[in-house]
Amino acid sequence: MMMLRRAFLAVALTTPLAAQAQSWAPSRPIRLVVPFAAGGSTDVAARILAERMGETLGQPVVVENRTGSAGFIGAENVARSAPDGHSILMGATGLLAIAPHLYATMPFNVERDFAPVSLAFASDLVISVANNVPARTLAELVALARARPGALNYATSGAGTTTHVATELFRLAAGIEMTHVPYRGSGQAMNDLVAGNVQVMVDQIAGSIGQIRDNRIRALAVTGAARHTLLPDVPTVGEAGLAGAQASSWGAVMAPAGTPRPAIARLAEAVREAMTQPAVRSRMSAAGADPAFSTPEELAAFIRAESEKWGRVVRDARITVA
Repeated sequence: MMMLRRAFLAVALTTPLAAQAQSWAPSRPIRLVVPFAAGGSTDVAARILAERMGETLGQPVVVENRTGSAGFIGAENVARSAPDGHSILMGATGLLAIAPHLYATMPFNVERDFAPVSLAFASDLVISVANNVPARTLAELVALARARPGALNYATSGAGTTTHVATELFRLAAGIEMTHVPYRGSGQAMNDLVAGNVQVMVDQIAGSIGQIRDNRIRALAVTGAARHTLLPDVPTVGEAGLAGAQASSWGAVMAPAGTPRPAIARLAEAVREAMTQPAVRSRMSAAGADPAFSTPEELAAFIRAESEKWGRVVRDARITVA
């Protein structure tokens, strides 16, 4: 898998791309469509990015929430928009790399209908348990699950979501059986984890950090390659002997297929510029998102690799959606 360029490791865009970026400028405000509800992690990250991109591009970048159908409505809206650089999408793991393996038909094709612009952020996940679970390490949780196959319930924000598939990746890597309890949103799932009605939950760090800090749930491991700055005392899955459970959710800026190369280059440069700003990095990190950027070519390769990875999990775990 390609190396993602985190903002604090910023490097200049390649000379050809930088040169192309200077030959296009937006002539009116740009729509940044977020296909999920306002206030969620993807929306928060998009708004932080949009503010700085607008300053760089000399035109406002306006976040527009178009929700519904697992993100399909917003994504299709962008895919069918004029390919002129003025409509872009904040895509995410589930929409771009998981959904194609879950749905027989979709209103768009990720590779055919979109042009990659840049990675925008990555968010590690955290594996947590209810306080009534007698496990204080990931190894103890795995041992408990092996001793009681299927007895432990794990909560997710819904069937086929990134957290669902990431939990199945953990389950497969650990060789354990747990019972899936899908909810309609992570808020309800978290409430039942806190209440002890379900035993395990894999969620974005931003969605769990408050409950962890208040000692209402117990964090056992983070799914990134390194410990997270928000949870420095929580080991990684690799440290716990389950490197195969490494996973991150991420967001990426996409444009309609056919968008001119100079527009793609300028938008990618604007993302890169934003993610090198200390204020943007600080706000992103506080929201639980690690700022990132890439070239369009790197993003295309990354999405293909992620799609292959999550497709295997969907098949091996036999995940289906209604």
